[in-house]
Amino acid sequence: MDTLTDADFKRTIWSALRLMGVVTAVAVPLVWWKMGWQSALLLVTGAAISGSGLFEWLRLMTAVMVRMDGGERARPMGMVLFGFFLRLGLTVAVLYVSLKFLNGSVYALAGGLALGVFALTVEGLRLMKAWTV
Repeated sequence: MDTLTDADFKRTIWSALRLMGVVTAVAVPLVWWKMGWQSALLLVTGAAISGSGLFEWLRLMTAVMVRMDGGERARPMGMVLFGFFLRLGLTVAVLYVSLKFLNGSVYALAGGLALGVFALTVEGLRLMKAWTV
């Protein structure tokens, strides 16, 4: 493998999203059993926010890469940025509402938010391993 391509980037993000889904599906029953349904819902909320951030990053970077390559017709950057900032505003609202009305563990919410970083790190290490072989 000589260079990192756009397809590699997209595959890494999608793999990270799948890994997040699997880890969340395994962790939710454990958190529910140990800390209650509110904490399990906070974990799902954090994971959803983190996953939507990864997906939005994929959209933003795809739009930038298309513009840099100049090969295909690029989507209007204004709409992509509008979606990015809209998601950011919705994230703040969801965080506020979930912390205000769910009396679960804040650590479960933080764990859900950290799942994106964990999944992206694992997939990045996999990509580096495949890249060096």
